[in-house]
Amino acid sequence: MDLGGTKIEGIVLDASGRELFRKRIATERDFGYHNILNRIKGLHADLAAHIHNRPHTFGIGAPGVVSPRTGLLKNSNTVCMIGQPVKSDLENLLGRKIEIQNDANCFAMAEALLGAGRGKKLVFGVIMGTGCGGGIVHHGEVLTGPQGIAGEWGHMSIDPQGPKCYCGQLGCVETFISGGGLENRYAEQFGVRKPLREIEKEYYAGEPEAVAFIKVFFRRFGRAIANLIDILDPDVVVLGGGVSKFDALYTEGVAEVAKYVFSDSLETPILKHQIGDSAGVLGAALIGV
Repeated sequence: MDLGGTKIEGIVLDASGRELFRKRIATERDFGYHNILNRIKGLHADLAAHIHNRPHTFGIGAPGVVSPRTGLLKNSNTVCMIGQPVKSDLENLLGRKIEIQNDANCFAMAEALLGAGRGKKLVFGVIMGTGCGGGIVHHGEVLTGPQGIAGEWGHMSIDPQGPKCYCGQLGCVETFISGGGLENRYAEQFGVRKPLREIEKEYYAGEPEAVAFIKVFFRRFGRAIANLIDILDPDVVVLGGGVSKFDALYTEGVAEVAKYVFSDSLETPILKHQIGDSAGVLGAALIGV
């Protein structure tokens, strides 16, 4: 399952990865934590019934991460779930073991095994959507780290004098190059709020304000991606989320990465996702236990 703020999507795959059944339901997060658990339970029953309750693995991709220290969910934008023992509560409710991973880790796993990262040893999956997330897959396994935060590149600061992020830090990557961050920065600079798609159209049309704004975006994108390449030197970086649909990222944006990476040349492919909106739910199925 892919647990989002507005919807929960479930999918059943066979052993070869072929889709057998898919269903979406509303998350109904306004009704609180226990209602979300019950929504998951009901959707799991529907999925299991489709395969006549035969033995199966079960994985969930969720915003945030289960703390290895406390077992409680942290860093989630579904606020009612923060500080809750989501994994243990669901296992008790369902009477079975489950795996919960950050949704960006699920995206990275799907792209590593089934998408743009196929055949690569070390894949960094980037989500540039409402926020910025990331996941690391090495030899087909998600790397999480002792704090469960491996890949959280969206909360590296690239400007300590920058805007305040919801995490409490200043100048996080997310505040500058996520979809929400870009729209916020544009509104601050020009006094009017526009959706990113409109700013993008104006950029391609040569509108001076949009061109200047997007050039700064590419420069910040270059610094942020170069930072993670300097640390990991991955075999491929795969971009996902709404911002990844900006075609000029793969030309002008990549040229900015090449300026900042600590190498005499940029050898890391920076690719658009191949799986699209289904990556999260597919990755959740692949990490299930």
